[in-house]
Amino acid sequence: MAVKIFAVLKNSACAKNGIRPGDRLVSINGNEINDVLDYRFYSDSDKIKAVFEHRNGTLKSFVFHGRNGADKLGLAFETYLMDKQRRCKNSCIFCFIDQLPRGLRKSLYFKDDDSRLSFLFGNYITLTNLTDKDVDRIIKMHISPINASVHTMNPELRVKMMKNPAAGSSLAYLKRFSDAGIAINAQLVLCPGINDGEELKYSLCKLSELSSLRSVAAVPVGLTKYREGLYPLEAFNEDGAAEVIDIIDSFNDELKKQGRDKLAYPSDEFFQLAKRDIPEYSYYGDFPQLDNGVGMIACLDKEFSDALDESEVDNRERRFAVATGVAAFDIMKSVAERFCKKFTSSEIKVYCIRNSFFGESVTVSGLITGTDLISSLKEQGFEGEYLFIPSVMLKSKSEPIFLDDVSVSQVEDALNTKVIVASCDAYSLFDSFYNT
Repeated sequence: MAVKIFAVLKNSACAKNGIRPGDRLVSINGNEINDVLDYRFYSDSDKIKAVFEHRNGTLKSFVFHGRNGADKLGLAFETYLMDKQRRCKNSCIFCFIDQLPRGLRKSLYFKDDDSRLSFLFGNYITLTNLTDKDVDRIIKMHISPINASVHTMNPELRVKMMKNPAAGSSLAYLKRFSDAGIAINAQLVLCPGINDGEELKYSLCKLSELSSLRSVAAVPVGLTKYREGLYPLEAFNEDGAAEVIDIIDSFNDELKKQGRDKLAYPSDEFFQLAKRDIPEYSYYGDFPQLDNGVGMIACLDKEFSDALDESEVDNRERRFAVATGVAAFDIMKSVAERFCKKFTSSEIKVYCIRNSFFGESVTVSGLITGTDLISSLKEQGFEGEYLFIPSVMLKSKSEPIFLDDVSVSQVEDALNTKVIVASCDAYSLFDSFYNT
């Protein structure tokens, strides 16, 4: 297979050899190029022999020297993956996308399950889209880690939960990856009465048999108010959430007795549902599942305090507000109070935004719509020159729009304020506060 070249960087090695948009990249060092993984892996060499197919069908071969890999070639392709993104083949009973209402932007309804995105961006994959050839390639390239949405290690239960006959047998790929030394991060989306309790104990036990297992994150199923006609699921109550935490802590205690490191972590939401204090910073080790909502509060708390301790006091006046979701409200209120205690001329007001669009059981900041943000702040009497919002509320830096396609500028107009988009990283957040 050859991949079509969309653009060639000016003054790059390929440009100097006459490669142009519309030509095709056939192979590198004798290896067929099918996608971005092939391209990156095989171009990471001191000597690159690349074969191209000219637009008129003739083949050209060039040898490039010097170790800069793909950057040296200077090629760009129509899509980042070089072909179409792979769609999920499952119909999971807990799928969040199935719970979205109509009318949102089209891209939100796409269910990706692409192993390449796991390696490139940390996405979690279910393994059901993989073939033996895919697994062989991953092992050959030794691309690590792989992030796997496991949910349960019981093959029969996995088939029922994911409604895919291949869901059970694909668990065998985990053993192949482990035997090849590919690090594994596992995710368990827990549903009360289905894969928690004894099933959770079983899954943790079986996962711990994988020698390359790096971590396991347990997260509670997310339920919106748009579940008409879907599998009947319930949210975790206080007792159920507490049981999950206890099972995981007991599992880690047993590992410690065996001289092994901690592997499993409940997400922050489980502690909030159980009405328990968030653990200390040390509980999370090197924070292997931070992007999965595991340890985010403890990390923000500790690192913001460190940044605060390292700063010098001034008397500059700062007046602004912060909007956040229910889950992060307490920690954001805490860091704001600590900031104002040190910088006594500052005043920060933190607003809690409840999710009317998806339902109030959805508490994370990343799922707050622009409409909810505007209406909630108006209801709370917001007035202010500056309003901080976390970057996770928006699609991207280049496309600053909310899930409902409301733009940042529309929020500014509706609230007569200047919106400042703040990173969720503690040090960046402190810098944003400090420099306002």
